[in-house]
Formats: sequence, structure tokens, C-alpha cells
Amino acid sequence: MTFSYETLTSERCEEINKTLENKDALDVLKWAYGLFGDNLIYACSFGAEGMVLTDLISRVRPDARIVFLDTHLHFKETYEVIERVKVKYPKLRIQMKEPALSVQEQAEQYGSELWKIDPDLCCKLRKIQPLEEVMAGTVAWLSGLRREQSPTRANTQFVNIDRRFRSIKICPLIYWKWEEVWSYIKLYQLPYNELHDKGYPSIGCKHCTLPVEDGSDSRAGRWSGTGKTECGLHQ
Repeated sequence: MTFSYETLTSERCEEINKTLENKDALDVLKWAYGLFGDNLIYACSFGAEGMVLTDLISRVRPDARIVFLDTHLHFKETYEVIERVKVKYPKLRIQMKEPALSVQEQAEQYGSELWKIDPDLCCKLRKIQPLEEVMAGTVAWLSGLRREQSPTRANTQFVNIDRRFRSIKICPLIYWKWEEVWSYIKLYQLPYNELHDKGYPSIGCKHCTLPVEDGSDSRAGRWSGTGKTECGLHQ
């Protein structure tokens, strides 16, 4: 039986998660693609978790739809790893989704370095609104969220009612530990962002991402010193 954001109740969502609670990530993906097919899209940032989830997805749906929110403010290493992913998984349909405004147009309308002046607005213009456009007409999306990443993600379920995008968000990696992510990457020799080797566990736009000291919250380097911990995609 299929369902959508409009028909998925909290009670039904809880029932589904109970059914899936003893499944592994691959099982969750098989369930999700079996149910939603092309109405399921993966919003990938191509970080370490993204490499694992992309590889798992390729085993279930080699021609899966993947979207990268190309803010035009990413590190060159991020773009480099995307090119390596395209070579390794040639059947994947990777969409580089751009914002409506170029960086220059944004500066002209809102002032230069908006990420410093109003980071929430910058994220809205360059990430949230583009994903809203992608999600229009799409029933569900995949995310590589893990519970141990931060306190704000500790209660993430396999299947979540996403009120922000009026959709269903599926997170197959919620139980994975950081060490397991890297064991998988090394075992299968997956491409990954070289910034991970330089102290960046979580990688976003270059102006808003710093390396993190060992033992710190994996997202401590994102918008450091601002009190902001999420771009808004997962709130």
C-alpha cells in the first residue's frame, strides 16, 4: 500500500518504524524504493555518510535520482569528489540544483557575504528554496542523517513525516556510528572528500565550515560561533 505526506498519520508512521526497527540500511532502502520508486530522491551532500548511502543505493537502484544543492559556495574538494562519484556510478542520475540567484546577484540584493550577515537567509536562498523546487511533485526523499551526529538528530527515525517540505523523509543510516561509516568506505574503497582527512567531519559551504577538534560534536565546525547548527533542511 502506498502513502504520501497527506495520508501518513503519526500513528501509521510509528507502525512502519516498528516494522523496520530490526532491519539494516539496505533493507530500508529496498523497502523505500519498492514503495516509492522514482518518487524517491536522495538529497546528497557527498560527505562521508553520503558516500556510504550512495553506494548502498546503487546496489538497490543503480539509476536512482540524486540531487546536490549546488550553492556555488562549496569547497573545490566537494566538486572533485562528485566527479569521482559520477565515474564510479555512471547510471546514477545526479542533478546539480542551483539557486535562483547567482552569488553576485545575491550580493547585489542582500549585501556581500550574506552568510556572515544573515546565515539563515543565505541557507534559505541557496539550499532550502532549491530543495523545495526539487521536492515539488516528489513524495519522499532520502537523507544520510545519523543519530549520533548531534543532539538535534538523536530522535531521527527510519521514516519521518517531514513537515518542512511536506514530504516523507527516510533515513537508513540512523544507527550507524562514525567508525562504521569509515570502515565501510575503506572496505569498499569508496571515493570521499579529502577534507575529511584534514579534520572536517561535516562539510558544507566553504565560508561556513571549519575543522573540528577530536572528540567534539561532529557538526561543531558548521557556522561556528553563531549558535546555528542546521541549515534548515532538517528542522
